[in-house]
Amino acid sequence: AISRELPQHLSPGDRLVLNDTKVIPARLSGQRTRSGEAGETTARIEATLLEPRADGTWSALLKPLKKVRDGETLVFSPSLSAEVTARHEGTAILRFNLAGDDFDAALAQAGAMPLPPYIEGRRSADAQDNEDYQTIWARNSGAVAAPTASLHFDDALLAAVKARGIEISFVTLHVGAGTFLPVKVDDVRDHKMHAERGEIADEAARDINATRAAGGR
Repeated sequence: AISRELPQHLSPGDRLVLNDTKVIPARLSGQRTRSGEAGETTARIEATLLEPRADGTWSALLKPLKKVRDGETLVFSPSLSAEVTARHEGTAILRFNLAGDDFDAALAQAGAMPLPPYIEGRRSADAQDNEDYQTIWARNSGAVAAPTASLHFDDALLAAVKARGIEISFVTLHVGAGTFLPVKVDDVRDHKMHAERGEIADEAARDINATRAAGGR
């Protein structure tokens, strides 16, 4: 009910700022194979991609992390695999065998949407989640979780906002997997926060500042 009433709580001259991040199919299930004196052994590994790094690798959460070693290869599909180049503070660095559009296409085939525990606890992700677990204005790929406070917005609600004379700006904040991690310490100041990537375009910054200067919210 509150979302439907949102236009009534805003005034002409206000500006609604929306996050246009798009969730990627960041959940990968793969296999690690290791040779030893007893022959080959395998282990199932689940990876949740966190963010790309400047050198082309990805940081990722691996479960179980203790089942992999630096230098080992994880195979996620016939076309997609990754080498574990390092492990640090509960995360791993993965160097995939593909990059650019080829990587995006292989990830779309092999990956699943990283549904939050309160959904995934009821059912597994399916193909429809690629569309449903997004805001209707999602366009910049990179998040591993949707900005859930705006998942319930629809075209009719946005039309009502605009009809009331309320401007809209878009910024990008790629929500990270840290949003899934519970606080396990007594003092929240001891909780380790995961960094997230964001971008505010010059046009959006100018518009937001102009709204504030004019007395809008």
